[in-house]
Amino acid sequence: MELSTLLLFIPACFALNLAPGPNNLLSISNAAYYGFTRSCVGGLGRLLAFVVMIVLASFGLAVVLQTSEVIFSTIKFAGVAYLLWLAYQLWKSPTSEFSITESKTDTSIFKLAKQEFFVAGGNPKAILIFTAFLPQFIDPQIEAGQQFLVLGSLFLLLEFIAIILYALLGLHMKKLLNKPKAKTIFNRTCSGLLAGAGVMLLLSPKSN
Repeated sequence: MELSTLLLFIPACFALNLAPGPNNLLSISNAAYYGFTRSCVGGLGRLLAFVVMIVLASFGLAVVLQTSEVIFSTIKFAGVAYLLWLAYQLWKSPTSEFSITESKTDTSIFKLAKQEFFVAGGNPKAILIFTAFLPQFIDPQIEAGQQFLVLGSLFLLLEFIAIILYALLGLHMKKLLNKPKAKTIFNRTCSGLLAGAGVMLLLSPKSN
């Protein structure tokens, strides 16, 4: 793969990775409540979902999801329902029973990773990134599988950097959340953004 292609791909890809969205919002919230390390390790669940999508795209199976209205809609509605459920849980989350300076130990890294996985996997728009975005950088004169491996690996690396950056943001917000009122505002703001993301996903046309 030519260096010029990579020099175009990396900044464009990183812009996608840094774009605000439900998963990056989870990184902020998880870092604020459970700590930087847990948020970053939990973010691996998101990367696993993206690995599945990259494999699907490399085998051309993503086209099936893109062309099948039933499959696309099923994934879409499941993703919307999960986002709204997370928003409800966050809205109702108690704000006075623990100190934000101490990470909650009753939430495992596996649970955080599972949340990240289902939020990423429940958004069919994500797989279209690998169907419409990555192929723009594929040279038809070179074996496609190898190129998907290189570009997909770079995407995952840049995505993990984005996870770290958003977790750092959440970590810096931690000191602001010692008061119940501040935690209530934080929880309900995040809840509103998650619910808004769910509604936008529900209303967005398939062609976008």
